[in-house]
Amino acid sequence: QVQLVESGGGLVQAGGSLRLSCAASGRTSVGWFRQAAGKEREFLAAISRSGTITSYAESVKGRFTISRDDAKNTVYLQMNSLKPEDTAVYYCAATFSPIGTPRFIGAYDYWGQGTQVTVSS
Repeated sequence: QVQLVESGGGLVQAGGSLRLSCAASGRTSVGWFRQAAGKEREFLAAISRSGTITSYAESVKGRFTISRDDAKNTVYLQMNSLKPEDTAVYYCAATFSPIGTPRFIGAYDYWGQGTQVTVSS
């Protein structure tokens, strides 16, 4: 059983930055997803167990950076140049999948409770 707790969400103006944290109880590959109101949950980024492989959705590549600090059992999502369309609930998820950085929701077995990110224009 892996427990995940997200933090770091909040309200920010367009063009600003936020760093989300995902505290994980196990050493797994971790992905970040988001779900805006009335929309499906979408993949944003993932990082392998070793931290050597990362993967990003095209919509956030160059603006978001995923990283991990295994000494703190935490995975981060640094979000820069935020836009109003980035407003959503952000989730981290964990998987023991042999695929280092899966992009599909079904690959993930454990989910955090989500943290709200609101970007004002």
